[in-house]
Amino acid sequence: MSSNDSSHFSSRIGFIMAAAGSAVGVGNIWGFPTQAATHGGGAFLLVYLVLILILGYPMLVAELMIGRHGQTNPADAMANIGRSTFSRQVGKLIGFASIITASLICTFYMILSGWFVSFAIAPIAQLSGFEPMANWLMAFSVERNLLFTLIFTLMVVLVIRQGVQQGIERWSKRLMPLLLLILVIGVGYILTLPGASEGLTALLVPDFSRIWETEVLVGALGQTFFSLTIGTGAMMVYGAYLNKQENIATLTAYVTLTDTSVAFLAALMIIPAMYVAQHNGVQIFSADGSLLNADTLVFTVLPALFDTLGGVLGPLIAIIFFILMTIAGLTSAISIVEVPTSYIVEKANIERHRATYLVAGVITLLSIIMVLNFELLFGFMITATTERAQPLIALGIAIYLGWVWNRNSLITAIRAQDGANADGLFWKIWPVYVKFVCPVLIILIIVQLISG
Repeated sequence: MSSNDSSHFSSRIGFIMAAAGSAVGVGNIWGFPTQAATHGGGAFLLVYLVLILILGYPMLVAELMIGRHGQTNPADAMANIGRSTFSRQVGKLIGFASIITASLICTFYMILSGWFVSFAIAPIAQLSGFEPMANWLMAFSVERNLLFTLIFTLMVVLVIRQGVQQGIERWSKRLMPLLLLILVIGVGYILTLPGASEGLTALLVPDFSRIWETEVLVGALGQTFFSLTIGTGAMMVYGAYLNKQENIATLTAYVTLTDTSVAFLAALMIIPAMYVAQHNGVQIFSADGSLLNADTLVFTVLPALFDTLGGVLGPLIAIIFFILMTIAGLTSAISIVEVPTSYIVEKANIERHRATYLVAGVITLLSIIMVLNFELLFGFMITATTERAQPLIALGIAIYLGWVWNRNSLITAIRAQDGANADGLFWKIWPVYVKFVCPVLIILIIVQLISG
């Protein structure tokens, strides 16, 4: 990375908001409640919290440490740790795989987030008397998907092209507090409605017999990696924008806590909202007790709930909710698009705005192909990246950091941090934990994924 100050975060709060924004996204507000509702509510929540603690947090520390040590893109940051030509090539391959994975995630992320924009505009059209337009904005069509994929991609480009401080940091500091405020208000309102208490019980009271189910374990792992953007290189890039003195263990704790809190708040709003909708006559579950429309929960159940509220209130709440979803999508998309953008800026030695347009052009082209072949590619890409590639890349990072990074070099990087005691309990346990425990946990769950 450039030594220019503008290529680094200007403040600790700026980093925390940007990194938390990367973690807090569609995975939290769309994915987590959907997964929780599908996989037993409280049981899923319990497994997710355990995995965040024993796997998500230590792996997030690992990615930030590697990125900050390398001060460069994920491929070169991984290669810098290697001690031989072969190990450097392996490291570069793992880092490059994370860049490709981030780019592929962008293809479906832009489409999905584009839906949030169209669903936020639809109630405005409805209130203005343009009912046909409102229906078009909420109906699935190639034309709508193409238009709003382009609109959302343009929103991301406008932030990324401004750089780290003026783009990523400035907008993260604006959007994250707004997102949290809307979430808290949303939770407060939903919990006052009839039927909400039943949803609250479903979320907070775990069925312990379900915590060892393969679907619950695999869903929680995928959610852990997807929500914290582990295995995409995003946190390595943000780590590269940190100065050498920042205490990564403390910063990662703040980011993980914020991410998990938002996921929990989202579930606290959406799962009770499902039961409110059911109380108002909307069918939520099929005859066998399974959740209807699990993958499109926020696009079917919640609009149906908003409709039951009637008058101006329903559309108004719909607007606020989908603005929330758009903000969540934007803060995450910014970090994911930054991964290939930072790589192009360094490797091609071109200006940031040109690199941003180049990356956005490639992602847009791939997204268009996906829109035109939606049934074939959309679900496949989500599975290939979040359930296959991310765990495998995380495994590679854990093994590489634990077994390849020279211990003396790692300790030097730890000692350089403000307030970090290299001889303290955490920094003594963490390298050994990442070396032995994290790979075993990831392998066990990958085996579960394959067998499942």
